[in-house]
Amino acid sequence: MTEAIALPGEQDTLAIVQCGDPVLRRVADPVEPSTLQTPQLRHLIAQMRTTMELAPGVGLAAPQVGLSLQLAVLQDGPPQWAHLSDDERAVREREELPFTVLVNPTMQPIEDDDWISFYEGCLSVPCLTGVVARHRAVRVEALDQDGRPVDRVFSGWAARIVQHEVDHLRGRLYLDHVETRSLSTLDNYASRWAARPTRTAAGSLGFAVDQPTMRDPSSSISRRRS
Repeated sequence: MTEAIALPGEQDTLAIVQCGDPVLRRVADPVEPSTLQTPQLRHLIAQMRTTMELAPGVGLAAPQVGLSLQLAVLQDGPPQWAHLSDDERAVREREELPFTVLVNPTMQPIEDDDWISFYEGCLSVPCLTGVVARHRAVRVEALDQDGRPVDRVFSGWAARIVQHEVDHLRGRLYLDHVETRSLSTLDNYASRWAARPTRTAAGSLGFAVDQPTMRDPSSSISRRRS
């Protein structure tokens, strides 16, 4: 619970925890809704937003800043996708996602078999990127930063961001779902695959697309391909 965790101090940004830290592999503790009104939680959310924006990233979960709390912040828009052409953004179904806070989220796919594969990375896994199959659309129930209920369907790239961050709250990294043959350094990704369809990389590197690679027994939305 929130009361049992030492929240960070007055600094504007927070250090991002890197893979190998046990906090990234624990199921995060629920946030007590009444604490969302406290100055400490409001300040934490502001710190997470600033940290995410400066990283830069499109999502950040509390375990990534060393706190085992079911809390994540999300945001996507022109500053984050400036490197993409209009066609590349359209293929990714990448639309503006205003700043969003999810507290104690639960998540279900809209369709069990509607998967789409793209490269993704993680602020807690530096220097690498890899292809992950994610559900095209998910329904999320949660609380917002004011403790109000959220019941929302995310689709396209926003759904990918949500699934990535909820994974963090469940003690998982994208590496648990990645097509291992797709893993690339950021330099190789930028020079070889960033401007090409994911299927081109799949053909060259020898991996499958648009189907999941594994099933985590603790996950309600992952499936192992047969």
